[in-house]
Amino acid sequence: MEPRVKRRSLLKAAVLAGGAAVAAPAISKGLMEWRMVTSWPKGLPGLGAGAERLAANITAMSGGRLTIKVYAAGELVPALECFGAVANGTAQLGHDAAYYHTGKSEGAPFFTAFPFGFTANEMDAWVKYGNGQKLWDELYEPFGIRAFHAGSTGTQMLGWFRKEIRSVEDLKGLKFRAPGNQGRVLAKLGVTPVNLPGGEIFPALQSGAIDAAEWIGPYNDLALGFYQVCRYYYAPGYHEPGPNLQLMINEQAWRSLTPELQAIVRTAADAATRDMLAEYNARSGPALRALVNDHGVIVRPFPEDALMACGQKSNEVLNEIYAADASPNRIVRRIIEDFLAFRREIMPWTRIGEQAYLNARRLPFEFKLEA
Repeated sequence: MEPRVKRRSLLKAAVLAGGAAVAAPAISKGLMEWRMVTSWPKGLPGLGAGAERLAANITAMSGGRLTIKVYAAGELVPALECFGAVANGTAQLGHDAAYYHTGKSEGAPFFTAFPFGFTANEMDAWVKYGNGQKLWDELYEPFGIRAFHAGSTGTQMLGWFRKEIRSVEDLKGLKFRAPGNQGRVLAKLGVTPVNLPGGEIFPALQSGAIDAAEWIGPYNDLALGFYQVCRYYYAPGYHEPGPNLQLMINEQAWRSLTPELQAIVRTAADAATRDMLAEYNARSGPALRALVNDHGVIVRPFPEDALMACGQKSNEVLNEIYAADASPNRIVRRIIEDFLAFRREIMPWTRIGEQAYLNARRLPFEFKLEA
């Protein structure tokens, strides 16, 4: 274990040293301008707009003392390289999804979503009132990064398919855009997972490079035009029941802030989570109607045998990650253990509270105003 510990310490020192050299904010008369790199195409509703609002809020709340300039995917760094850019100081901030960085640690995806894991409300509860944030801080600390949740799409759709899926057998042989652990789950069922940033999904579907794709849900999927290539749209998004986005901050840059400015960044990130979730909830209903009524999209439930198979394979993937953790402090194992413990604690109330109400709302009556 000792050599691994030393290598990790050297990595941390190198990252922080690089941050000190590159990430030092531009300072003029007490004013700072920071760079925020993102994984989102320029102008993308929801994710991209949410990152822009987050930056604007930090700028406004700080009275201009901390101004944030946002870079869309590819403008400063490629879409999936925000983590490295923040770690090495190319940018002080990054906005993306933690599960894009499984290669850095198998623990990272749990702070975005895990198949059959937390809803958006449950994730919020784990991070803020469980051990989630503490474990997340520990996970990213060797990389010279800290992170806060800063956006949520709410429950997503399972995805778009060229052909109808009648059973689990129909998944075999499909090339499916599915990042993170969802890709590993589907691979166990004969799917070839492909990891692509959002801006590359449509051309890959159009060219036939992939047969199916998940992205987010009606609001973004309508904007990106997936209905032009795929007819079938499946739910539920068991793989991302309440995914959150992250605001990554270079640790050296973070420590350069006053306590007041640190509080502003944390508060703006927290507000961004609720704001984005509200936007997706408000826009997804009208977008879904447009997909169905204007574009002839067929919305279907995922077959029960396929859903059950995905659940079983999700458990296999979880156990593989757990068994493979070789980190000196077993951080990935501890994240999984805490994740599952909190899930067991919170699920009964979700069922008795929110889920029971949603089931009741399906009763065959409707509110009508009497003339």
